[in-house]
Amino acid sequence: MKILVIGGTGLIGSKTVRILLDRGHEVIAASPSSGVNTITGEGLAQAMVGTDVVLDLANSPSFEDAAVLDFFQTAGRNLLAAEEAAGVRHHVALSVVGTKDLGASGYFRGKQAQEALVKAAPIPYTIVHSTQFFEFLGGIAKSAGEAGTITVSTAFIQPIASPDVATMMADVALAAPLNGTLEIAGPEKVRMSDLLTQYLRDTSDSRAVIGTPDAPYFGATLDDDTLLPRGPARLGSVGYSDWLAGQTKR
Repeated sequence: MKILVIGGTGLIGSKTVRILLDRGHEVIAASPSSGVNTITGEGLAQAMVGTDVVLDLANSPSFEDAAVLDFFQTAGRNLLAAEEAAGVRHHVALSVVGTKDLGASGYFRGKQAQEALVKAAPIPYTIVHSTQFFEFLGGIAKSAGEAGTITVSTAFIQPIASPDVATMMADVALAAPLNGTLEIAGPEKVRMSDLLTQYLRDTSDSRAVIGTPDAPYFGATLDDDTLLPRGPARLGSVGYSDWLAGQTKR
């Protein structure tokens, strides 16, 4: 099977590419640096030749509201049009648990637009809704401010390790299209404020964490369960302690 991985050199993409190669498939790790650009369309038609499955694992390089929306709409239209022309049989998109309820955030409005394009296209698809990656904890902390005290939501999260995400994305790529959504998450549910407190302590970050239900998460206010799977979800095996231990060994 030939599989094209958009964002194939990124955090999830590079791991997914390795797994698919190890399973004996032909894989193209596509990115602007490799001559495949979903914004300009450069290299898309050539990369699609003979492709069975496309995994879209790319993320917007900017979190600014207008830039995010433009990225996901432009990349989505170009990618899906190239897939339709080439006869691709399965489009897999990585998105975020809770996306439909986070319209107050410019980033998640972009993800909503991306998902709408996928659902409207004629290509069989699977959308994977993932919880937050452990690797994104630093970004969450940074988004809450650089001062000595940061304020974050007390909502629950169920973060997942990137190797678990990659394994699941590879499995989805090799399975039949769902024409629907699959949710994936980590094994442990914890309040965001508690996990950030632990993470900052474990990484020798002296900032103090204040938890409040009203603290925004990338512009959106969260309910207790906004970022949790809504139904049966496939769970990863790596919890916070094991993930952190893996980071410190590097």
